[in-house]
Amino acid sequence: MSIGLLLLIGAGILILLGLAQQVLDRLYLNDKQALLILAAMVVGSFIEIPLYRGQPPVSINLGGALIPLALSIYVLYRAGTARETTRGILGALLVGALIYGVAKIYKFDINAGFVDPQYLWGIIAGVTAYLIGRSRRLAFVGATTGVILADIAHAVEGALRGMRYGPSRIGGAGVLDTVVLAGLIGVVLAEIIGESREWLQGGPDRSSARTEGLVAPEKPEGGADDE
Repeated sequence: MSIGLLLLIGAGILILLGLAQQVLDRLYLNDKQALLILAAMVVGSFIEIPLYRGQPPVSINLGGALIPLALSIYVLYRAGTARETTRGILGALLVGALIYGVAKIYKFDINAGFVDPQYLWGIIAGVTAYLIGRSRRLAFVGATTGVILADIAHAVEGALRGMRYGPSRIGGAGVLDTVVLAGLIGVVLAEIIGESREWLQGGPDRSSARTEGLVAPEKPEGGADDE
């Protein structure tokens, strides 16, 4: 079983134990929705949808590309602000460009080194997405979508050049592992650093003004919670 599927199962266990509620709230998901998405990604990882039947053939994986993309679009849509949507899109583009560029500059040998390139991309994407987005939502969107965009760029390049290295499977052939790892790293970094920052600042704001705001909250002028 691949590390991506293992991570999905692990995430499902955390959700069942009620240990991921704060993250799910930031992604606008409840427990049932999150578990359904995880199950769909596991099942969808075995489903390839043909996009191009020429040489080389190109297909897109349901669990490794389409479902994560749909979830990212949903998260940005629910965020409801142009600022956050723009940051999410720019973050994904920057992460995708970074992965694509590094892959072009450095030719990694899967038989050498202590980290598999697929996992290395996941680590790079997760860390970069957090540094750009600085929130759970934007870290998730930037990391997962950035990996998929880089994979799409490689597939398009292969199709245009007529490379004969075999079929291109967007979101497949190990990319699911990278997508899941990237998304989890981005979200976990945002969670740990956000909680640590709050702890160092002495916990939540309990001032009288804050208390009055909780009792009689004013209508927000716009924007979304960055965490």
